[in-house]
Amino acid sequence: MKKFTFFLSIGALASLLWISCANPNPGGGDWKAKADSLQAKLDQYEKDQQQMNTYLTRFDSLDFNFYSHQLWDSLQISHANNIVVTYPDGHQTTGIPTHIDELKPMFVFAPDTKITAHPIKFGVGKYTCVVGEMEGTFSRPMPMGGGKTMPPTGKKFKLQMCTVGEWKDGKMVAETLFWDNAALMKQISQ
Repeated sequence: MKKFTFFLSIGALASLLWISCANPNPGGGDWKAKADSLQAKLDQYEKDQQQMNTYLTRFDSLDFNFYSHQLWDSLQISHANNIVVTYPDGHQTTGIPTHIDELKPMFVFAPDTKITAHPIKFGVGKYTCVVGEMEGTFSRPMPMGGGKTMPPTGKKFKLQMCTVGEWKDGKMVAETLFWDNAALMKQISQ
């Protein structure tokens, strides 16, 4: 009887093995198609991550090199010609030349202005979000409008700013900027 049970068990095991080999996916469906679909999703994810890394690297160059050193002609590397930029007070400019006109005044009263760090940067899809740390010294008169100026105090400032960028074809087509002007004025005033 023990031999019979042993042979019956071996037979049942062999049958299960044969059935499982004959039908590798007993739950139905095509496991190869599912694997191919997952691979395609992984490939797309890796491609998207590579593109995002390109955008974030380009943004580092934009802030650390082009902005900090006032290399305005180089903005065309990262900005579309008709970029729409929204500033903290809500006004907008369209195009690189008008964007540059908005950036230059900071360097009039604080010519050593520079972006020193990007402590936070990430993105998803066509959007990036970068927090920058801007530093400088109020060392020259600040134009106040109407021919008036504010005398320099020699005080240093450190200000966090945030840029949300929308990208298309490797360039920013829209940029939304955030920083606290009141905090800047508090740091540099008498």
